Amino acid sequence: MKKYILLLLALIGTNQILQAQDDKYIWLEEVDGKKALEFVKTQNKATVDKLSSEKDYQEIYDQSLEIFNSKEKIAYPNVYGNYVFNFWKDKDHIRGIWRRCSLESYTNGNPKWETLLDIDELSKKDDIKWVYKGASGLYPDFNRFLVKLSKGGGDAVVTKEFDINKKQFVENGFFIAESKGSANYIDDKTLIVTSDFGEGTMTTSGYPRQVKVWKRGTLLKDAQLIFEGDSTDVSVQGYVTRDGSKQYTLVRKGVTFYARNTFIWKNDKLIQLDIPEDAETNGILKNQMLVQLKSDWTVNSKTYKTGTLLSINFTELLKGNKEIEVVLVPDEFSSILGIRKTKNKLLVNVLKNVVGQLYIYSFSNGKWSNQKVDTLNLGAIYIKDTNSFTDQFFFSFENFITPSTLYTADASNNTFNAYKSLPAYFDASKYEVHQYKATSKDGTMIPYFMVSAKGIKKDGSNPTLVYAYGGFEVSLTPFYAPTFGVSWLEKGGVFVMANLRGGGEFGPKWHQDGIKEKRQNVYDDLYAVSEDLIAKKVTSPKHLGLLGGSNGGLLVGVAFTQRPDLYNAIVCEVPLLDMKRYHKLLAGASWMGEFGNPDIPEEWEYIKKYSPYQNLKEGMKYPEVYFGTSTRDDRVHPGHARKMVAKMNAMGYKTYYYENTEGGHAGSSTNEQRAKSNALMFSYLLMKLK
Repeated sequence: MKKYILLLLALIGTNQILQAQDDKYIWLEEVDGKKALEFVKTQNKATVDKLSSEKDYQEIYDQSLEIFNSKEKIAYPNVYGNYVFNFWKDKDHIRGIWRRCSLESYTNGNPKWETLLDIDELSKKDDIKWVYKGASGLYPDFNRFLVKLSKGGGDAVVTKEFDINKKQFVENGFFIAESKGSANYIDDKTLIVTSDFGEGTMTTSGYPRQVKVWKRGTLLKDAQLIFEGDSTDVSVQGYVTRDGSKQYTLVRKGVTFYARNTFIWKNDKLIQLDIPEDAETNGILKNQMLVQLKSDWTVNSKTYKTGTLLSINFTELLKGNKEIEVVLVPDEFSSILGIRKTKNKLLVNVLKNVVGQLYIYSFSNGKWSNQKVDTLNLGAIYIKDTNSFTDQFFFSFENFITPSTLYTADASNNTFNAYKSLPAYFDASKYEVHQYKATSKDGTMIPYFMVSAKGIKKDGSNPTLVYAYGGFEVSLTPFYAPTFGVSWLEKGGVFVMANLRGGGEFGPKWHQDGIKEKRQNVYDDLYAVSEDLIAKKVTSPKHLGLLGGSNGGLLVGVAFTQRPDLYNAIVCEVPLLDMKRYHKLLAGASWMGEFGNPDIPEEWEYIKKYSPYQNLKEGMKYPEVYFGTSTRDDRVHPGHARKMVAKMNAMGYKTYYYENTEGGHAGSSTNEQRAKSNALMFSYLLMKLK
């Protein structure tokens, strides 16, 4: 048996070596390799030299930076007890400041901010380009926080304990070296931690597979191991949730991106919760665990349908019993976008025909009832934060031409008031928004929004940009983007947002109809929207472009290789492109539940039909693609974009390429970097599509 295993491992290794030998650009996967960085430098220079000389570049850069640095931005709240915390960037704080004010002064509209941590000063002191990645506080006083800092913007973070009152890191406090993972307070002396604990403690996806309970004053390596997942799992996570005065410590094992086992850590033992692997848990309120179904679930001869939001008596669930109440059953045109809770109420953010609605749910006498929050139409609602000590919460509303507005609200009496709105960075009265539907190849109706000047000529000449994603059950909703307004709409552009399958706009089935062997549906949906715009004479292929990032980068990469006849500009940001090797690069293995495993022949059969890197051909009329990525992206490997550019250039195709040396998967760490990326992108689009 041992000899057989060794032979099998050798064959697997040989197969991977053969794959590498077949790929003449694999050297570009060496993120900080000298030759690779020389390639990046050369490509960057050519792109910046060309696009920065375009007539609109400097104006777009200046306007974008002014918007990003504006003092009129909304300081969105993170409420901890009697204080509001906020992270803020402007021209004086390039990397940002973490600050707080009293909840009373914030609610009254006159916040008195005090700076807790200046990331610019810290970066100079440590000679490291720190990027703030969030903080979690110690309940109930929140006088200490675990602050996460990234070197350059990647997902891996250094975690340091911070004393709020002293405004400094705690000497000999909790410290976790750079790693992907998580840490949360159980109490003032104890953390639950996932991290890179050393050899063999990470999954093949690059995430932790061990959960430990760490006591203050001891070494992290000596912390108590309470759970260990398999190396082939996506990740494991330990976290704390509260239900009023009760606190629960939980462990979640991510078997795949969409399947998970959930355990409660109680009396030094783990108890697995008997709920479906693909269900999503959303906390506990009034002893009711909130569970959203991603597939049908039959309990005691009763079937609860896919997409339903249930609540289960938590104490009974721990005993093996299931007392279930239905909270909400979305219809075929609805989905649940978000779930949050206040002290006594449940907030459910619903999408209906891709338009936001907000409901307040109450649990009384064993039943749920609800009230709708009457907000504006044709827009998106986002629950920004809640207060665990009261029923106060904050939400925002926006759409493509309505500036984002933050509201203060009280879930106990369903009242809300406008708190602050963004200024109108462009004249919205000149534009109109329509929602249409296009018919995909299999007859499915695909919704999309179109933002254009009023009374545009339907002569096929309008520069039109389609933005889409189509994956991971992510719902695209209407948004107010000032930079799109001043850099695109005001320069005569039409903006389109398409809600493709693979997303979550119409619930779990909408997503499931666009994964693995059904992936081509997503691309057909995009072509249907594009062809509908052409049929309506809004635009024509000469004036039609695409924008997509990450999974959306894969989307647009497939689009220009499958249908180069449809597009004249492609913005392909932080993309997946080499779908033969994606699962071997950084976090790629975690996405096999979405795309499939290319090492399994029958799954490679459908992946290879669309993988952009493998489907490049000579002698085609591809558009001149703009690729953007980040050296410090530790989620989607920059090698995808690098290799695609090298291969296309070798085939004689002109490309544009810009790789930011920091910024992580977000692409940028500072407002200046964001403004530069914006100016490069829109200059390219205007050059190609006008």
